[in-house]
Amino acid sequence: MLLPFEELPKEFQNDAVKKYYDILKNKKSSLIAKRALDIIVCIFLLIFLILPIIILALLVKFTSRGPILYKQVRVTTYNREFSIYKFRTMVVDADKIGTLVTSAGDPRITGIGRFLRKYRLDEIPQIFNVLKGDMSIVGTRPEVPRYVKNYSQQMYATLLMPAGITSLASIKFKNEDRMLELSKNVDEDYVSIILPKKMHYNLLYIKTFNFRTDLYLMFKTISEVLFH
Repeated sequence: MLLPFEELPKEFQNDAVKKYYDILKNKKSSLIAKRALDIIVCIFLLIFLILPIIILALLVKFTSRGPILYKQVRVTTYNREFSIYKFRTMVVDADKIGTLVTSAGDPRITGIGRFLRKYRLDEIPQIFNVLKGDMSIVGTRPEVPRYVKNYSQQMYATLLMPAGITSLASIKFKNEDRMLELSKNVDEDYVSIILPKKMHYNLLYIKTFNFRTDLYLMFKTISEVLFH
């Protein structure tokens, strides 16, 4: 549920965020339904995907050196940091030997990692992030703290809701790695070019958010992954 506006972090207390806060304040029932949908869908997915999860975990474990899961600090509701879970798709310590954003030809990505990324299977462990309440199935993809520090006042409005596994922006920018493939400075181009465009869709989501929108984006994501 939404905190009182005066209790939000100081960086949220501006007119740009207030505009979106007031929109969400009038959607309390939709926010409750959203959380209920998250829990129901995640429980169903865990039951349905338990065998594939085990198989994928074994493939990651025995095809490259390192842990099965990759954990990274990301930012969610009210600028709170949390550990996001993913199947590891890169070599050990990849974030220490390169940028925090990957391009299509990134040599740090493992063989099985390319397959997992193509079909977004690396994000399956985020089911547990959703059950913990750190994330929602649909919502703004969580950024690392370094990128959040570059947010405009308006962008902080996307942190009024939990970070998401998928979103309209995720669908629109599903080939983000290819967009950055020829970049000479991946981090700089991501922050200055791609992030603002993604935020346009994330802010639009707040305006149009409801139960049916979340269902649509869930099925749209499945369609995009399987058939495009």
